[in-house]
Amino acid sequence: MSDHMLVVNWTAKSGWSAPMIKPFDYIPMHPASSVLHYGLACFEGMKAYKSADESIYMFRPNENMNRFHGSSTRLGMPGFDKDELLKCIAELVRVDQSWIPDAENSSLYIRPTMISTESTLGVKSPSSAMLFVITGPVGPYFSTGIKPISLLADPNFVRSWPGGIGDKKAGGNYGPTIYPQHIAESKGCAQCLWLYNDQVTEVGTMNIFMYWINEQGEDELITAPLTGLILPGVTRKSLLELAREWNEFKVSEKTYTIHQMIKASKEGRIKEVFGAGTGCVVLPIEKILFNDEFVRVDTSNGFPLTERLFKELTDIQYGRKSHHWSYLVSSNETLDLMKKKQKVAF
Repeated sequence: MSDHMLVVNWTAKSGWSAPMIKPFDYIPMHPASSVLHYGLACFEGMKAYKSADESIYMFRPNENMNRFHGSSTRLGMPGFDKDELLKCIAELVRVDQSWIPDAENSSLYIRPTMISTESTLGVKSPSSAMLFVITGPVGPYFSTGIKPISLLADPNFVRSWPGGIGDKKAGGNYGPTIYPQHIAESKGCAQCLWLYNDQVTEVGTMNIFMYWINEQGEDELITAPLTGLILPGVTRKSLLELAREWNEFKVSEKTYTIHQMIKASKEGRIKEVFGAGTGCVVLPIEKILFNDEFVRVDTSNGFPLTERLFKELTDIQYGRKSHHWSYLVSSNETLDLMKKKQKVAF
């Protein structure tokens, strides 16, 4: 973890306290805090990137603020001023920007979190909560180049369902995925492909895309729609917008099934399949284990679309390409000044 953290406390009586950036420390907690018993917690995953000239950027952070707010209110926890929180996070990144690695495709991971701190065994909206943000350096996801993975699609395990909170970044969505992940690994697969009935929804903790020749003979990039079953990923949204900008093939958000994938695989119509998320940007998939048989993706020609999307997005994230999605945290002109700052409280 980096040296500092952002902490803001809330009570129903007094509202939000003044935000404080302070040295990283443990959080004291009452054993009856409802976050420990009922999972009243939500979080976000963001990154700060250092460009070649040492300017610091975040990537579409307003999207994360919107999603974070949606998660907290869905769990009955307090809302917050999204613009003000983003300013506080940017200041935290400036304070600890020396923690951002210089290595290529490295970054500073940012984890905003909100938890209920009310000490009660009652199941209800909390009267007290804490919002905190911690950060830490992360290296490149693909240290030796982009490599495809295999997935397990087991219909016995369901990540989300209509009316649930599968579209929110709630802590309770993630714990139940650990056991199926162990099963996937025991079968030689890297991650789980999550199905709802036979619908393809997500892969691991990422959205999933398929680039194929559809039943009408069209080249199409397809991903599941935002119907409440999947997380509205920032990377997902960005890849869709980039692909639509190119206008080179059909781009669709619609329901598709594992059985459509099986048929397309047998007919040689699947070009590429990849996951998409903050951690890896894109992650190519070469095969899916379903009912003891593999659905295979022909990777003999590589994965040119996956690599193209990776380059396009990372060029924006690292400031190699100017784009309105980039949020400037600190320019190279202010770097020396900010390195002298040790602690900020406000």
